[in-house]
Amino acid sequence: QVQLVESGGGLVQPGGSLRLSCEASGSIFSIYRMGWYRQAPGKQRELVATITSGGSTKYADPVKGRFTISRDNAKNTVYLQMNSLKPEDTAVYYCNAPAVVAIGGNRYLEVWGQGTQVTVSS
Repeated sequence: QVQLVESGGGLVQPGGSLRLSCEASGSIFSIYRMGWYRQAPGKQRELVATITSGGSTKYADPVKGRFTISRDNAKNTVYLQMNSLKPEDTAVYYCNAPAVVAIGGNRYLEVWGQGTQVTVSS
């Protein structure tokens, strides 16, 4: 069994910063790509950023220059540093791993965390 557990959400004022963490647990052999998505009330879930095990990153246009994704492969953990937060960043943020290879060879596809709420408001 593989799980993703997010932490670090909360309430922050516009212009403030938050750092989200997502740790993958279980008998994990490798995770190539990990990413963050978000879903605001009444809207579809959207991509925020992704990162490969080699460090290649991709960002959605609304967060470029403000958010930074990083990961610690040894800890199977991905981070999202969010700066200059805006009210429109308010959403539930979800961690995602499209494919996780477990020790023993099992593959788990489209693994999602439970989500963490980020609220940007004065």
